[in-house]
Amino acid sequence: MSVVTWLETDRLLLRPSRISDARALLAILGDEASRPHTFNLASLREARRYIAANECHRRKLGYGLWIVTEKSSGQIVGFGGLYDDPFDVLWGPEIAYHFTTDVRGEGYATELTLYALNTAREMNLAEVSAFAHPDNAASRRVLEKAGFIQERFIAGMNRHLYVRQLSA
Repeated sequence: MSVVTWLETDRLLLRPSRISDARALLAILGDEASRPHTFNLASLREARRYIAANECHRRKLGYGLWIVTEKSSGQIVGFGGLYDDPFDVLWGPEIAYHFTTDVRGEGYATELTLYALNTAREMNLAEVSAFAHPDNAASRRVLEKAGFIQERFIAGMNRHLYVRQLSA
């Protein structure tokens, strides 16, 4: 049995995902009504597949999305961080964040994004990308606060591509 290393921000605990997190992940990434601007998982099976693919990439690359737990409550409230999307590998290192509706607006996405950028710097990555739907003003603000620059609109994804340079 492997030892889980928890990472910490001021208010969050981060750890790699496990197949047993599939229900919690589905509750976050399967809530289509509260997530109109991004993809949604349709089933527990899809959630397990998503976890397995992301953890496979973590083993290959040394980084991947984290399960996000709120320190104050001990509850899983999100999923995100630095990763290469295993289902769309074209874009390289990306930042992503997904949170439960009850903690949105608390600044957790910004906190997670800044932590993930530090991780990218420690790994000597030159740049990181992220995507935001044109109608998702909150997500665009998170990226802009973290120093991302809107590069262009990707029509096929209906998303703006944001890029954050990390090297001097």
